[in-house]
Amino acid sequence: MSIIRIILAIILPPLGVFFTVGIRGAFWLNILLTLLGFLPGIIHAIWVIAKHDK
Repeated sequence: MSIIRIILAIILPPLGVFFTVGIRGAFWLNILLTLLGFLPGIIHAIWVIAKHDK
């Protein structure tokens, strides 16, 4: 399942974070980062997914 979340994180970062942690602080932070710049949103989303899968 994590490969699907990583693909979603690359296409639409907040969606990958949502499927990983739900509507929490990381989700709202990722929306903000994605609005400020798409690349920071992707980096944060992949970091959240990798941190959660450990």
